[in-house]
Amino acid sequence: MKKQAVKTFGILTSGGDAPGLNAAIRGVCRSAMINYGMKIVGIRNGYRGLINGDGFPITKDTISGIITKGGTILGTSREKPFKNPVASPETGLLPIEAIKKNYKKWKLDALVVLGGNGTNTTGSLLAQEGLNVIGMPKTIDNDIVGTDITFGFHTAVDVATEAIDRIHTTAHSHSRVMVVEVMGHKAGWLGLYSAIAGGGDVCLIPEIPYDINAVAKNVLARRDAGKEFSIVVVAEGALSIEESKMDKKTFKKERAAMPQSIGYRVAKELEAATGLESRTSVLGYLQRGGTPSAYDRVLATQFGAAAADMLYRGEFGKLVAMQDNKIVGIPLETCAGKVKNIPLDDPLIAEGRSVGICFGD
Repeated sequence: MKKQAVKTFGILTSGGDAPGLNAAIRGVCRSAMINYGMKIVGIRNGYRGLINGDGFPITKDTISGIITKGGTILGTSREKPFKNPVASPETGLLPIEAIKKNYKKWKLDALVVLGGNGTNTTGSLLAQEGLNVIGMPKTIDNDIVGTDITFGFHTAVDVATEAIDRIHTTAHSHSRVMVVEVMGHKAGWLGLYSAIAGGGDVCLIPEIPYDINAVAKNVLARRDAGKEFSIVVVAEGALSIEESKMDKKTFKKERAAMPQSIGYRVAKELEAATGLESRTSVLGYLQRGGTPSAYDRVLATQFGAAAADMLYRGEFGKLVAMQDNKIVGIPLETCAGKVKNIPLDDPLIAEGRSVGICFGD
């Protein structure tokens, strides 16, 4: 019989919260406890807790009833131990030294990290430092390289779609152009899916730089065809053709100078170009909060059970991923420091165009 690789592991959640985190924590912990008798140290507030030694034992009671809850019972932070490391004035230890010390103090055989690109990039770096790490893909942006889907994404799509549905009624009643800004700083998956599901007329995403005149032409064509309103879905990272030609430093400077977010700018530009009353709704953190959908609960539980099996087998340095409807483990460096953008030849973009969605190009 193969020797069990892990008897005790630590678990943390890092980066932005997302629906399904608690379901994933429950999935990996319950499976590890029930099937392999593992002990678990819960680490509070992401990598900050790992640096500060803020951990506690997770029991069956700890994870009872959390599958329906949003957020994360472990708390989270955006601590980046490898970025500009500074020694602690109390201990004199650098972040990575403190992490290794606490890993040893808690007698951990492995560490499970739940998060997005930044979290799993840090996980990959910790693996290179000799720690046994397994990552799990969490983000509403669905932008982690190597996995077809992330938990949290479908719930965010549901929330954004419901918001667009509701905004439709106001847009129709007042004959307005309604701009709905959704999350998606570098990748437009959430904008694309919610625009299609919500019947959006325009969809502006980071992958396709927009020409405001092309958008205005589409909106005016709808009015001339008897459609007195338009729904414009804008990802927060959408950019104009002019901005797409800027270097990174100049682009950041331009964005920092904007008085409001991109949705407001698009609404203002459209009103000036069309003469039609335009309004903006920024969904913001609504998309990250609340009860996870049934889909995300199932997906997070699947990922969690797979992570427990990987812990047992000692398959470290990997990310739990979904590929072609199968759960697999892929090297963490596959996704480290990368973003999964929408390919321009993605069928969903073509299908969006086929039903009349304008992408601003």
